[in-house]
Amino acid sequence: MSHLDITAFARTPLTETPFPFLVVPEFLKPEALAAVAADFPKISEPGLMPLDELHYGPAFAALIDDIRGGELAAAFSEKFGIDLARRPLMITVRGRCQAKDGRIHTDSESKLVTALLYLNPPWQGEGGRLRFLRGPEDLDDAIAEVSPDGGTLAAFRRTACSYHGHQPYVGERRYVMFNWMADAGVRGRELLRHRISARVKRVLHGVA
Repeated sequence: MSHLDITAFARTPLTETPFPFLVVPEFLKPEALAAVAADFPKISEPGLMPLDELHYGPAFAALIDDIRGGELAAAFSEKFGIDLARRPLMITVRGRCQAKDGRIHTDSESKLVTALLYLNPPWQGEGGRLRFLRGPEDLDDAIAEVSPDGGTLAAFRRTACSYHGHQPYVGERRYVMFNWMADAGVRGRELLRHRISARVKRVLHGVA
């Protein structure tokens, strides 16, 4: 049985302006959250980590299998109006946030759809709350703010104006990010870049 509430995702309306996005609380079913969070990989460095650089338990592995499943791709295709069935999927994981994270940006054109599935305890931090923005200049000019509570999904279709960011936060901030990519070549290059970065950070932080 899937850990993901595809029905809740399907019935959540898509906000179309200034770019297509939606937020789904409890997208990861509440009864699965504790086990998945307990099996989350131990990450002591900032930055995005490819799955093959991480060690994690069976409940987290089952979540990754659900994300890779055809049912999820079909639901996202229907919601965002783009056929993702044959698009390569890139999955990365973040465990920690540093002060420079969260600056306003749009994703690269190679990322067609971006989704963030948060795996934190109920969020208490002042910073670290994702904001979907009306433009590139003002972090306070937000159309929506997302608390990164465990089980919450935030997803959007990349456009030239899909600006987002968050106020600075330093500390543990856990999520799985999955992106449907334009092609396999760029997916491979992105993963290689994250892999090299992860290994360099481990050396710098003294992690074997």
